[in-house]
Amino acid sequence: MSEWHLYIIRTRDGALYTGVTTNVTRRLEEHSHSKKGAKFLRSKGPLQLVYQQPVGSRSEAQQLEYQIKQLSKSQKEKFIVTHSP
Repeated sequence: MSEWHLYIIRTRDGALYTGVTTNVTRRLEEHSHSKKGAKFLRSKGPLQLVYQQPVGSRSEAQQLEYQIKQLSKSQKEKFIVTHSP
C-alpha cells in the first residue's frame, strides 16, 4: 500500500492548486507536460511545487485536501509558510 501525499502547486500568476497523490514528482510532471494533469493548470505554467506532506491513507489525504481547499488564498499562503520545513 502506497503512502499518500498532499501537495500544493503555485502557477505563473500566483494561483494555488491543491491535490493528493502517491507520487508527487510524477503528478507534477503530469500537470506540467501531460493531458493527465488538471485542466485548471493547463497553460498556467511554469508550475512550482511549494508544499508537500506525506499523509498516510488516501482517505486521510482527501480529508486534508478538502480542509485546505476551504481556506482563503491568504490562509493557504500562511499554511505553506508555517508548515514548510
